[in-house]
Amino acid sequence: MESAFIFNSYIFVYFILPILIFSSRVVDVSIGTMRVIFVSKGYKLFATICGFFEVLIWLIAITQIMSNLTNPIYYIAYAGGYATGNYVGMFIEEKIAIGNVLIRVITKNEMVELTKYLKKHNYGVTLFPAQGMYGTVQILFTIIPRIEIESIVYFIKKVNPHAFYTIEDIRFVKEKNVPRKTSLFFRRKIRKGK
Repeated sequence: MESAFIFNSYIFVYFILPILIFSSRVVDVSIGTMRVIFVSKGYKLFATICGFFEVLIWLIAITQIMSNLTNPIYYIAYAGGYATGNYVGMFIEEKIAIGNVLIRVITKNEMVELTKYLKKHNYGVTLFPAQGMYGTVQILFTIIPRIEIESIVYFIKKVNPHAFYTIEDIRFVKEKNVPRKTSLFFRRKIRKGK
């Protein structure tokens, strides 16, 4: 009976507790990454909720570390969870694609098809001629929700594979004819080629 207790204690100290510390740090840092992103995009309520849970989970994890300072496995679990949490947080943010972006397209070719495509999906388009390094070019600007980057880039490459384009995050948009700040969880997504 006593040996079973020691065995269970060994498993808890060297396996279960390090896994719990690692997991709590992954969750804590992922939430922290999301909190920073919510703050930068202006989602105050989500940022506040994330901040609460981030600190709560961090306190639980650090309490276990401080009460067991002699066990180096906990330090490794803590650091590994932190590193993994950064990756997981960025992955989650990429998947939910919060906010709007500015797409700038520069090309020598006419952009009639791309302009029609964007207008069809109710996106404002600013198009003007410019002078590039090798002659006359056209520059197109549009603002779209981040979740639709893949669809728009797919269409840009389809109609003009040699077009130069850049994509920039924007924090604030105030105009009637640009996409409104959509709900975090309920957004429409246009399909490729439509």
